Amino acid sequence: MDSIYLDCNTLERLRSLDPRYDERAYAFVLAALEEVVQKLPRRRHVSGSELVAGCRDLALRLYGPMAKTVLQYWSVRTTRDIGEVVFNLLEVGVLSKDEADSRNDFDDLFDFTEVFETNYPWGGRSLA
Repeated sequence: MDSIYLDCNTLERLRSLDPRYDERAYAFVLAALEEVVQKLPRRRHVSGSELVAGCRDLALRLYGPMAKTVLQYWSVRTTRDIGEVVFNLLEVGVLSKDEADSRNDFDDLFDFTEVFETNYPWGGRSLA
């Protein structure tokens, strides 16, 4: 994620557009997008659900059991928030979209508590 860079002008435009999200949320979503695209056989448009799954996987890998806490610190509390970050990046010209893309593509794709806490993949055997 260290290689993701947004220039000062872009960051200022993002802050002015929507001050809810920490600049690290934007870098995180862009890093997740890059990972998703790199895993594809060839570059193509990525759907909202594919990007959200990439964000989930990257958060678990980078932040482990702290994933939910880190994302919440950046004001990313739901999959809809990931969509808001994406559409803010679209608005300032960092990303492009297909005609059919919508903020609604990001609604309720998973529950943060369930994925990052209840069903956290501890790597051991189930205690139940």
